Amino acid sequence: MKKKNIGSTFDSWLREEGVYEEVSANAIKRVVARQIASAMDQKGLTKAEMARRMNTSRASLDRLLDPENSSITLTTLHKAASVVGREIRLELV
Repeated sequence: MKKKNIGSTFDSWLREEGVYEEVSANAIKRVVARQIASAMDQKGLTKAEMARRMNTSRASLDRLLDPENSSITLTTLHKAASVVGREIRLELV
């Protein structure tokens, strides 16, 4: 006889703890930072060149690429994606 799972899901537990949104946002930011950095590597772009093409500062790009920094604007994200030939898709579900 198989035992059924007992207890809640991890997402449910995060919601119960009141940290689901923060944890989810941080996870998404980490993935985005990794994807932008990977695309930069594939295109052979340095941080200085990437910032120049985005018409922003190197410090702003560093914040975008920092997986620990969740403060990014959609404008900065859109600029970065455009430079590396990608697009941003947001979906509310």
